[in-house]
Amino acid sequence: MTTVTVSPKFQIVIPARIRELFGITPGQKLAVIPWAGRIELVPVLPSEAFWGIFPDIETTVERDDDRV
Repeated sequence: MTTVTVSPKFQIVIPARIRELFGITPGQKLAVIPWAGRIELVPVLPSEAFWGIFPDIETTVERDDDRV
């Protein structure tokens, strides 16, 4: 188990091994979620990361000619 120390400014450093494992980069946003008596940090992904995750679902929409 990896432990971190909270600084006087309530900051933590994510260990290099964990950053590399999850591909966390400087400036990346993390969601902070309280869950069942613990704190979870979840990388926030851009919406483009979800494109194509459901390849069998038809997402094109037929539109009338008078619609944009």
